[in-house]
Amino acid sequence: MRTCKIVAFETTDKALQLIDIPIPSLKEHEILVRNEYATLCRSDIYTFTGIRKEKNPTILGHEIIGRIDSFETNKPVFDLRGNLLNIGDRITWAIFASDPSSEFSKRGMPQKAADLFKYGHEQITEESTLHGGLSEFTILRKNTPIIKINEAVPLTVGAIINCAVATVAGAIRIAGDLVGKKVLICGTGMLGIIACAMAKLKGASTVIAVDTNEERLKIALEFGADENLVIKSGQNNIVESYFEKNGGNILIDTLIDLSGSPDAMENCMDTLEIGGTAVFIGATFPQRKIQIDAEKVVRKILTIKGLHNYNEQDLLSAVEFIETNYLTFPFGKLIYDGFTLATANEAFKHAIDQNNFRVGIQTT
Repeated sequence: MRTCKIVAFETTDKALQLIDIPIPSLKEHEILVRNEYATLCRSDIYTFTGIRKEKNPTILGHEIIGRIDSFETNKPVFDLRGNLLNIGDRITWAIFASDPSSEFSKRGMPQKAADLFKYGHEQITEESTLHGGLSEFTILRKNTPIIKINEAVPLTVGAIINCAVATVAGAIRIAGDLVGKKVLICGTGMLGIIACAMAKLKGASTVIAVDTNEERLKIALEFGADENLVIKSGQNNIVESYFEKNGGNILIDTLIDLSGSPDAMENCMDTLEIGGTAVFIGATFPQRKIQIDAEKVVRKILTIKGLHNYNEQDLLSAVEFIETNYLTFPFGKLIYDGFTLATANEAFKHAIDQNNFRVGIQTT
């Protein structure tokens, strides 16, 4: 029987363990993928450090890219774009598998279906293994959205498609038409940087990036941001003051928050123009409740939307965005490369100590 090296996570007080486990026989409609590269998402780091809790033991990592190793079936298998899939094809896939006939799936939210299976978040059991990126192989379950991607896309950039890029694609989708709009991107981590680029390409007239980190704000200017704004500790009204300083005529049409900071969300809401839309994406970890001025929401006819993960259309949009623009923007500089499965503990330590946009791990 073939075996596979995996990096197993159990608890925050125990080092990651590199172990060999058998590769199980494929079940109906399953696909075995040889992972090529994985990047550490912020949620991986939050789990590793105990900020968020996951079922354990588990195989962390859901930002993955790999090649098809084998199919369970001899029948033709097609991706979301209608391409015939073959052994050896490089693919990306959604972080979820779920029943397309479920009510939430029909409503465009397959990531919330009752039978949801999430890669990089599942418990290792006798019946369920090889479901995370920090492994030599992944078994793709039935109903996993899959897309064959352009071989020219670098591995390091391709790996971020199925989480960071797809999530931002979802945020841009629910934000609505951005043509000619003034867009405020709050938080310039990996998702915020991508959001600047996507918003600009969607026709935004002005993209303003907001963060506490000046270095990241400088990088945002390379990814479509027209202006940046540093928020310093203790200056919660600086955003509002900034717009007043500019004559009060640069009010924002669309706010996309990727920071998850209650202070930032409250502060940036005050910048919205009449009829403006706020999209909250970053608040995926325990925190205090935010306070919103309901009278302003009513009188300014504001819309507030939230999104967790993404759907199949967002994954398609993410692939097309990267395939079209991987040379337009310097995505490669956002990924710190150089780790392997054997040095996964060092990769997490580096990610925590250096606060990189992403740390990459070669899995083959």
